[in-house]
Amino acid sequence: MPPDAALPENDRLRMFVGAVLTQAGALVETVAPDLIEVLAPAPVRDALALPELAQLGFGAAPPPGALRVGIESDWLDRFARLLDQRGRTLRLVLCPELRLPAEPERVLGHELALDNATHRLLGVAPAWTRYLLFVFRYAAVSEEKREGLISLGLNLATGALPDAILAGVMPWLDGAEDDAPMPSAEVLPAAWEASRMQDSLARAITPRLEVALAPFLKTLRRRLERDQERLHDYHNDLHREALRREAQLAPDDPARHREGLRRMAIAEEYRAKRDDLARQYALRVSVSWVQTLELVMPVARFTVQLRRRKAERELILDWNPLARRLETPPCAASLSAERPRLVCDEALHLLTQAGLAPCPACGKPFCRACHPAHCPKCHHPAATPLFAEASSVSARP
Repeated sequence: MPPDAALPENDRLRMFVGAVLTQAGALVETVAPDLIEVLAPAPVRDALALPELAQLGFGAAPPPGALRVGIESDWLDRFARLLDQRGRTLRLVLCPELRLPAEPERVLGHELALDNATHRLLGVAPAWTRYLLFVFRYAAVSEEKREGLISLGLNLATGALPDAILAGVMPWLDGAEDDAPMPSAEVLPAAWEASRMQDSLARAITPRLEVALAPFLKTLRRRLERDQERLHDYHNDLHREALRREAQLAPDDPARHREGLRRMAIAEEYRAKRDDLARQYALRVSVSWVQTLELVMPVARFTVQLRRRKAERELILDWNPLARRLETPPCAASLSAERPRLVCDEALHLLTQAGLAPCPACGKPFCRACHPAHCPKCHHPAATPLFAEASSVSARP
């Protein structure tokens, strides 16, 4: 584990801010555990909107005169202006000793357990790969706002998304040599085309966003339902009272007509208020690229044969010597982090349960990787939006 991984969030943020300001030419002094004093040159003052001498606090209640810094405020945007494009991309070559796993069949069986197909290990050989570790920033805006970061790892050789493996590799980066030799291009996987990268990242971010925003969406729905219930109860009482008064009046009484108009006005106001609530709680989600780290390192490459009925195909997976773990193949339809356990009949795609679920219209199971647009039998749409409330979700690598 990196030395600062166990530190509280405020301490990590203070260390980050201090390092960035020092690198930018500012004089930084720690005056308290959660307070630093900054003497900033003109470029830093312009980017961060700071006076020449400022105190920055990182606790919940900074002392008087200090500016509070937190990731939930606009400080991330300020530091983005200061950093500009510096630090957006980095390449590291790691050269750990590679020893092939002693029991490769057991390692493979642990990561690749299929419910409707079989597999056979064809071989294990040393190889090189390129991992890309992306960091994205998301912002979900509704009645409230939530922001955060999503990490996403990609193996360019196998197409896997080994988030857990890269998490195990991160502690080793502090000891990486900046001048480690780059392997020859012949042994490295080629870079992906921009369109393929864009499509893969957009699909892979979707399930991770669902997990990251699940608590926020749960709170929004609960508050929306509460407000809708209050709104309904209030107007329902008004409507019942108007009906009661209208029923007590003679048919030719002008007051009865006025009560009818009042009842219609209550119904119209209720519909307008419901529309206002819908706009108030509408969710807009945006995703933007922050940083990419490329890791070049040796791996043990497993070649696996998949068999489903009379069809078969080969699959390659990488075993990482630092994490000491074999990567899990992604779901071909969703690229989610959930382990795929099913294989389709048409192209032998590896899929999660949702990727091979029955069509909601005709009930026929079909592969969402082979038929991403609609059911091949009844043409019912196959895809559903990321969030029913979202107005836009975009990602740019």
